[in-house]
Amino acid sequence: MAWIALSFYLAYQRASLLVSTMLFAVGVVAYTLYGHGTLVSVIPLWLVLVVLVLLNIDVLRIRLISRPFLRIYRRMLPTMSSTEADALAAGTVWWDGELFSGAPQWHKLLDAAPPALTAEEKAFIDGPTETLCRMIDDWDITHRRADLSPEMWAFIKEHRFFAMIIGKQYGGLGFSAYAHSCVLVKIASKSATVSSTVCVPNSLGPGELLQHYGTEEQKNYYLPRLARGEEIPCFALTGPRAGSDAASLPDIGVVCKGIYNGEEIIGIRLNFAKRYITLAPVATLIGLAFQLRDPEKLLGGELTDYGITCALIPRTTPGIRIGRRHFPLNTPFQNGPIFGKDVFVPLDSIIGGAKMAGQGWRMLVEQLSVGRCISLPSNTTGASIAAAYASGAYCRIRRQFNVPVGQMEGVQEALARITGMAYIMNAARSVTVASLDAGERPAVPSTILKYNITELSRKVANDAMDVQGGKGICLGPKNYLGRGYQSVPIAITVEGANILTRTLMIFGQGAIRCHPYVLKEMNAARDKDKERGVREFDKALFGHIGFTISNAIRSLVMATTLARFSHTPDIPDTKRYYQHINRFSASFAFAADVAMLSLGGYLKKKETLSGRLADVLSNMYLASTVLKHYENQGRQQADLPLVEWACRHLLYQAQEQLHGFLRNFPNRWIAGLMRVVIFPRGRTYFAPGDRLGAVVANSMMTITETRNRISEGIYCTLEPHNALGLLQEALSLSDAAEPLERRIRVEGVKTGRIAALDLPHQIEEALAIGLLTPEEAQTLRDYDQKVMELINVDDFDPRELAPHPESTAANMPLEELIRD
Repeated sequence: MAWIALSFYLAYQRASLLVSTMLFAVGVVAYTLYGHGTLVSVIPLWLVLVVLVLLNIDVLRIRLISRPFLRIYRRMLPTMSSTEADALAAGTVWWDGELFSGAPQWHKLLDAAPPALTAEEKAFIDGPTETLCRMIDDWDITHRRADLSPEMWAFIKEHRFFAMIIGKQYGGLGFSAYAHSCVLVKIASKSATVSSTVCVPNSLGPGELLQHYGTEEQKNYYLPRLARGEEIPCFALTGPRAGSDAASLPDIGVVCKGIYNGEEIIGIRLNFAKRYITLAPVATLIGLAFQLRDPEKLLGGELTDYGITCALIPRTTPGIRIGRRHFPLNTPFQNGPIFGKDVFVPLDSIIGGAKMAGQGWRMLVEQLSVGRCISLPSNTTGASIAAAYASGAYCRIRRQFNVPVGQMEGVQEALARITGMAYIMNAARSVTVASLDAGERPAVPSTILKYNITELSRKVANDAMDVQGGKGICLGPKNYLGRGYQSVPIAITVEGANILTRTLMIFGQGAIRCHPYVLKEMNAARDKDKERGVREFDKALFGHIGFTISNAIRSLVMATTLARFSHTPDIPDTKRYYQHINRFSASFAFAADVAMLSLGGYLKKKETLSGRLADVLSNMYLASTVLKHYENQGRQQADLPLVEWACRHLLYQAQEQLHGFLRNFPNRWIAGLMRVVIFPRGRTYFAPGDRLGAVVANSMMTITETRNRISEGIYCTLEPHNALGLLQEALSLSDAAEPLERRIRVEGVKTGRIAALDLPHQIEEALAIGLLTPEEAQTLRDYDQKVMELINVDDFDPRELAPHPESTAANMPLEELIRD
């Protein structure tokens, strides 16, 4: 028992091989001299000690173990394309690396500064952003115009909404990533079309690529024009045949001689077809990704195939043709195809100049690690918070069976999910975006956010539509849910479909990039210096072996003890959630190692397994951001039910995905051994209970600080045409109105003194018999009128339902639409 305890302790604490050998030697000698064991018990211990000593001798270890295994490993090692290598090199490893470690160092997350806005950024959100939201008439945009109004286009350009990421030295706003995100959250709470329009120039595209890779001449010419709105950018990457497989881009640019501005120069002749390009119909400056070829070696190098390259091309260049518009699910932001036939441009059209030829994919994946954290997570979070804010108020003011529908347990269950998921989304968004401002470029977390936040928005939208029923499905000016519901699949589709993101990218990239040893082993195996490679492989291999053994022991111990003795930050209210994340981190790291070791390159094809491991990693990451968000907001005690719901939901999902991984692991013997280590007591973690769900739902149906914190940053100003503000007003009046309604029902209707069936007539009868005072009657009339205006839906003359394209801004002359 002592030997077992010592071994477990050393493995749990991740003692080095040398330290473990020394301690083991002391124990063996002491046991031999002073113990009462027989030769049968002593000899095996000495044999183990001899093996440990030999393993500490580098020359023997390399010759007998590492070098032979390296030969096998090289045969197992899957091939890696240049695009995969660039993707792995993009961005930085942040909190995701800690979760992969099996022993997260929580101070690295908790010590990070909380996100904050400067006075200038706050003034922009409270000023121009507020005004822009006030200008939005989403029914006019989505049904009548299929576009923003000319006044909105002018306002967006005048106040430089397209230039949030452009530095001030070039005339841009130079906002932080957090401010950029907050602007999008606010706009998205009012209109998906407007938020999509604003986000694209501030995401992956000419502005961002120029700032990071452009020549000084390119920056000085284009960035001020982009900042002033004189140029409207788009970026053309996706094509009809390649889709998300950028390595298969069929669009070609050939280096050759040609005539440009009346002179013969060396340039690039382009032929391409792109689709799904946001802002393409109104863009004046096109960012283009293509495969660059130099068959005559005119660039002066030995290469003839440079690979993916990015260039900037003015719309007016001969050979460019902008196609007709796409119509993405009644969210008519400007989007369409672009075609180019024999388009000739100079070499300095390449972003960064000729020296950046072939560097396009690296440029794109490096900036995607930033953009994925901001645009889609911010837009979908803003819409989901708005849906939670509206649903909470609606569930309180909408009555069925003489009670607010929010008192029905089935509705409470849905409202709890809406509220809890909106909280998770906002926590993940704000914490991850804050890491950008701290200098991180978290590649894997950005992918986690893209997939999970957009998927959560789908669930929020579905539940919000269920809760509000007919109010949600009848489109019109009074509908504040329908267009958001329709737009959900757009976010899920862009930047790579979510199926691809989940099954290939999150774990596939994370397993190599975040693991402390896998990438080192791969690099050592590919090292052209064979001797150096075997030495580096030896270090990584034995580090990896110790890492796997340690995680196995940590997983077994924490699963057995329910992680009660796991070291975590001393925060009493949330300590258990930190401990459970520690436990699942060790189990996940162990399962990932066993899967990679036993399946090798085949794991890349087992997308259902890698998808489940991606879900485990994602849920741990999201739970971590919930805990950090709670800290950032000052540990508000009233928010603890939300934190508990969110963490329980996420960690339960992590447990179930680990269970599904083990159930479907192809080698059943290995799966059985992993199950002993990961679930020695079975599945012991439970999803949020009904009582907790009721508390969470009620927090959204009353005007509380919790409701205010959840909804901070959305557009909820009280004004005639803003449903969120009007719902909040009705919710605030419900506290005074509900006791009056109850008096009418209990003392009037149930006693037979009031016979009317509808509330307006009941009010009049109650007033007549003295059950209500005139002031109380007027309060209830005003409340009922506001409620009915909110729950009523639109109806139309049939002729109104047909859009009138001849009057839309989409068909205005380009010069008028993009004028200064």
